Formats: sequence, C-alpha cells, structure tokens
Amino acid sequence: MFTGLVDDVGVVERVETTDAGRELRIASRYAGLTIGESIAVNGACLTVRESGDGWFDVAAVVTTLGRTTIGSWCAGTRVNLERAMRLGDRLGGHLVQGHVDDVGVVVRVERVSDALLIDVRLPDELMPLMVPRGSVTVDGVSLTVNELPRPGILQLSLIEFTAAHTTLGALSAEDRVHIEADMLGKYVRQLVGPYVQRHS
Repeated sequence: MFTGLVDDVGVVERVETTDAGRELRIASRYAGLTIGESIAVNGACLTVRESGDGWFDVAAVVTTLGRTTIGSWCAGTRVNLERAMRLGDRLGGHLVQGHVDDVGVVVRVERVSDALLIDVRLPDELMPLMVPRGSVTVDGVSLTVNELPRPGILQLSLIEFTAAHTTLGALSAEDRVHIEADMLGKYVRQLVGPYVQRHS
C-alpha cells in the first residue's frame, strides 16, 4: 500500500529481458532496500529483486507490461518512486494500491497563473470513477481531480512543488501516463453495479 507521495525520482539504467520478465535496473537515492520489498515505480507496484549502493532491480511480467507503459521504458527514462507505507505513517496523499488500471494520454498542457493544467484522455471505463475534487493517481502521484471539462477528459492542476519534484512537470501532449482510480470508488462500483443494472 502506498500514499501517492513520491519521495524520489529515479532513472532507468538498464533494461533486459530475462526469465523474470522485463528486468529494470533503476538508480535511486534509496538505501537499505530488502529483497522482496514493494516499490511503486511510476505507480506500478514492483518487487525488489536485488539492490546495491544507489540502485535496485525490479521486473515486470507480461500482465504488467500489458497494462502499463513499462514496455517502452529504456535507459535514461525518469520514473517516480515511492516505498511502501508503514502502519502509523502520515497519510498525506490517499490510499494507493500500486495497481495501474490503465494508461491515459496527455492531450493538453497549459500554464495558467501559478498552476500547470494537464488534460488527460482516459479510457471510457475509467471516467465513471473520476469525481471532481476526488482522488486519482497519475504515474504514482496522488492528485486531485481538478475538473472533468468534457467527455473522456480528466483535468489535473499541478502546484509548483509537484511539478518540480516528480516527472509530471515534464509532461507534454501525446505522453502516456499510468492511471489508478481511487480504490474506494472501484469497490463502490463493484458492489452497487448489480443493483443498478437490476433496476435500470
């Protein structure tokens, strides 16, 4: 479980195809990582396979590759990182599982006064889970849904700190981003869906 508060931006150093899947070596400032620990890498929960001074290895299997952009990452790709939360930690973002639901596509980036507005086109099945001023995770970053300006579009509003301390400040049109909808919304939809269909 994560909070969506990114605490490091790592850089992919090496990509290989192994028996474990698509294996990535990522440079980061983390120390004391243990084999088997979970790390959110651009919002995708991956397992540490090996680690050393300033680096760790993770691998993505075919299922993960089909739901994320990890298959397109190469040496030099910058990624948002977050270690799993501990019980008793402050929950400054929102509850994030690290289970990427799908990939969105940036359609517009515009600076308006002190905010960076980013419009993202989402797959149709995710739009019902987006609520104005609700929570969403984009490339591992806990954000507030700013607006739903038109069908199929999620609008984000980044403050300067988020833009400077994550990879989101470098986004441009056509970039693809990981989307994880709010966990509570997904459970509510799953639970009430049969009743809604029955009475519609």
